Amino acid sequence: MSWILLLLAGLCEVGWAVGLKYSEGFTRLWPSVGTAAAMILSVVLLGIALRHLPLGSAYAVWTGIGTVGTVLFGILVFGEPAAASRLFCVGLIVAGIMGLKLSAS
Repeated sequence: MSWILLLLAGLCEVGWAVGLKYSEGFTRLWPSVGTAAAMILSVVLLGIALRHLPLGSAYAVWTGIGTVGTVLFGILVFGEPAAASRLFCVGLIVAGIMGLKLSAS
């Protein structure tokens, strides 16, 4: 269950990172409110997951999910470059996340 909470926390991480773009520097009310809510929920879920997971692994997985999700969202929604080198680096992050998850079991 802790890994599921960590996954949800990582998805909230993506949500607030994307929300920062839509809030336009916190100048738009509702995107700013959504961003703040996603930030809080992300940290709360991470904190709950940390009750049963190793700190280093959980934090790295949390930030990794946020990083990979944000990059992929940028490529798919904002038309950011999908160069082979970028995708290779995202693959390295995914491999690292999987390695940390497997070694923490």
